[in-house]
Amino acid sequence: MADIVVIGAGQAGASLIARLRKDGFDGSIALIGEEPSPPYQRPPLSKAYLLGEMELERLYLRPHHYYQEVGVDLRLGQPAQRIDRDARLVHLDGEAISYDTLVLTTGSVPRRLPDAIGGDLDGVHVVRDLADADAMGPRFGSGARVLIVGGGYIGLEAAAVAARKGLQVTVIEMSERILQRVAAPETSDFFRALHRAHGVDIREGVGLERLLGEGHVTGALLSDGTRIEADFVIVGVGIAPCTGLAEAAGLEIDNGIKVDAEGRTSDPAIWAAGDCASFPYNGVRLRLESVPNAIDMAECVAGNIMGAGKGYVPQPWFWSDQYDVKLQMAGLNLGYDRVVSRPGSDARSASFWYYRGDDLLAVDAMNEPRAYMVGKRLIDAGKSPPAAAVADPGTDLKSLLR
Repeated sequence: MADIVVIGAGQAGASLIARLRKDGFDGSIALIGEEPSPPYQRPPLSKAYLLGEMELERLYLRPHHYYQEVGVDLRLGQPAQRIDRDARLVHLDGEAISYDTLVLTTGSVPRRLPDAIGGDLDGVHVVRDLADADAMGPRFGSGARVLIVGGGYIGLEAAAVAARKGLQVTVIEMSERILQRVAAPETSDFFRALHRAHGVDIREGVGLERLLGEGHVTGALLSDGTRIEADFVIVGVGIAPCTGLAEAAGLEIDNGIKVDAEGRTSDPAIWAAGDCASFPYNGVRLRLESVPNAIDMAECVAGNIMGAGKGYVPQPWFWSDQYDVKLQMAGLNLGYDRVVSRPGSDARSASFWYYRGDDLLAVDAMNEPRAYMVGKRLIDAGKSPPAAAVADPGTDLKSLLR
């Protein structure tokens, strides 16, 4: 028996239990994770960890002894099998844990290539968890040929690591441009030029027909009829919310586990937070895939479990590290109709400001921390500076905050 059972030992689950204890919750808590490792950071898996610049221990969000010290029953390597809502039981392999309150922080899962086009070949990888990074790490030897399927942030981060390690890198993106789903053409142009300057072969508007090889991947046939050779493949074609348990339990699903403004699912005894949850926002349902959202939403839900009654209002921000460029993003660019470009201090820096009419929606800042900071503060405050002032390199950005 546990007063609160949390399924999903990732960033959201770890943040939720920490906030519960910080806010004085003294009941019993069980945290169930399907991986054998305690909660850890995922973003470095495709960056510093894959480069060998971050050790395993530094990935962990908390030292292992923390969970015992705060009285959390940490169940690792024990994936939840089923939720019995009537009996309020979570079934594990050979055991069931009862709950008063259940929280789903199940995260998301990477989309994989179908077996019919070679997705089951050895040497085909995704980047989502520690096991994925450990499996592909030994393949990053200088001179190896890697094909990256998908020109989103995960694919481009992996491409940057591979190029830095001396691999021959090809990125294919079936859309017209890389980052098309998440960024403006200006941001796509910036990162295309950056990767090509590092020798990466980027092919846009080209899909994957099938992978080649018997047992192990040896190459690929592309939709334009060309063939390329590859020693291994990294698939970065997006992620999907992990909703299987919730759906099987009869909870409402709408682009993720459907929750209300406070984080409750269609069952008042069950809450959800993080990548797996979709919540109401400005008249639509939104699901955010980011570490800040996982932390902020989980902490909000923790407070609401304890009676805060506070609606979740996201203040989105994201980041990506590629080569010596740090991209920082603030806001949501949904519905933008123009982009205002502001030059940076050198060729490796710039910022792009997304507007809908006269309203500032979001900012992409490459090696421009001041532009990011000012943009985020403006967006969080609901302020929109004149586009002409933003575009003028003579404008002191801090003056826009007045």
